[in-house]
This record gives sequence, C-alpha cells and structure tokens, in this order.
Amino acid sequence: MQIYQHWQGLDPKARGASVAMGNFDGVHLGHQSVINLARPHGPLGILTFESHPREYFAPAAPAFRLMNAEARANRLAKLGVQHLYELPFTAELAALTPESFAREVLAQGLGISHVVVGADFCFGKGRAGRAADLQALGKELGFGVTIADLVQAEGREISSTAIRQALADGRPRDAAAMLGHWHRIDGEVIHGEKRGRELGYPTANMSVNGLHLPKFGVYATLVDVLTGPQKGSYLGASSLGVRPMFGVNTPNLESFLLDFKGDLYGQHISVALVDFLRPELKFDGLPGLLTQMAADVDQCRAILSAL
Repeated sequence: MQIYQHWQGLDPKARGASVAMGNFDGVHLGHQSVINLARPHGPLGILTFESHPREYFAPAAPAFRLMNAEARANRLAKLGVQHLYELPFTAELAALTPESFAREVLAQGLGISHVVVGADFCFGKGRAGRAADLQALGKELGFGVTIADLVQAEGREISSTAIRQALADGRPRDAAAMLGHWHRIDGEVIHGEKRGRELGYPTANMSVNGLHLPKFGVYATLVDVLTGPQKGSYLGASSLGVRPMFGVNTPNLESFLLDFKGDLYGQHISVALVDFLRPELKFDGLPGLLTQMAADVDQCRAILSAL
C-alpha cells in the first residue's frame, strides 16, 4: 500500500483510484461497508485526514481517537487498500468550499474515478456539503459517487462513539463485534522503568498518548510483533493504566508476551484487547502483586488458548 500525504503533483500511477472517503477511526464494520462499495470501480483507495478534523478544530478536547495513523494504515492494508491518501488537515483545506474541495482536491488533485461516502458524510467549509451535494458535483466534474447506507448490528447503528463506550466499560468483545476485528493499539516499544523485568515479567511498553483510553486494568491480549527479527504473533497479558502500586500518573500500555524471550525496544507491535480481566489494584507489597500477576498470566493463557 502506498501512502500519500498531499494531493498536488501526484505521480500518474496514484491517480484514477476509486476511493472511500472519511475519517475511518477504528475501521469498523460501517467503514468496511463503505470501502467494499469502492472496490469495483478502480484501484482501491482511501481518502482520509491527518490530523483528524476534530483535533484541528478542538485541540484542547479530550483524546477520542480509537486508532493512531499507524494502526489505521495497518488495518487498511489488511483490507487490500492500494492507495492511502492521508491529507494534512490544514487551514487551507478547512477553508475550501464544498465545490472547491470537489474540484481542486478530488477531480484535479487526486483525479479520482469514483468516491464512496456514508449517508451522514459532510464536507467543505463549515461542513456545508452533504452526500447528495457531492453526488451532484461528481456528475459535473466527471467522477462517480456512491452513497452508502448506515450499517446496523442488532438494531443499533455501528459508530465509533458506541465502540468508545464499549471500551470505556471494559467490554472489548462488544467493541470487536462492531469493529469486525479486535481493537488494537499499535506503536513503537519504548523504554520504561524496567520494573516488570525485575519482577520476572518483562514488558513491552507503549505510549497511548492521543488515544481514547479503554478501561484501566489487565487484559488478555494478542500481540503481533510487526518489525525486527522476532516478527510474529504471541499471546499476551497487558496492563493499561497508571500503575498505582508505584505512584505513576501517565497512562501507558505494558504487555508481557507469554513464552517470549528477547528485546523489542524500538520495534513496532500491535496489541489486540481480547478480554478485560480486572481493574488496576494497589497491593500492600510485592508478594501480593506477584501472586496476582501469576494468576493473571494463567487466566490469560486459558482465555487465549480457547480462541
């Protein structure tokens, strides 16, 4: 998959794609239905924005994203996307009227052959353009437009908002049912305080900065090592939170990979949340913590071996 972060002066090979357009936060089943409608009309592309427009207009608002750009790109690649147009959401882009956006970005810049959007899609300055407006502009400018119906599951509309709530409640399997895949946190393994190693449970630490945070606690996880000599898939026990036992205040994700030996610093991994085991606890001393960690690992192994 090729990633482009501009719409002007593109290589001719990057033009002529059939694109699904939207933010695709989570790449849930509704997003996937939009993507599938774009497949028959040309090389499959995604048109999205980075940063998220909501981050541009409300930079001080609480973090809400289900995925960082890396995780979204990894998921889209698995769906067979050939071209990812990840356009910077700037003041210039935000100021374009719906007609200017369709003409300058879609028709002239990207040279798209077809675009698919959800029924609730809005675009252009002040979100003034609607899906029907895009359809009319497409006829004028020479590209096809398909408007996708909203997808429901068990009578409820699938949305990133509903997925965020399921994760905040500690219900990762409910989130996965709406996503069509496990909710994953992707990123680089960073150096931590190495307490896990000292306790006999070395962990791969990841930043969760900028992401919507699932319920703090311990999870049974599936961990994919994406880079380096130990690439592969592993069972994991992961802790998301602030580590109250040690008085830490910055949340992070720590994953202990079962049956794994090695150094993952600087490598990129993808951690899938499968089941929530328990909330964060503060123990009176290390013996109680170690007993609980051993029990957590046993429970994770039992859960994940049954998948």
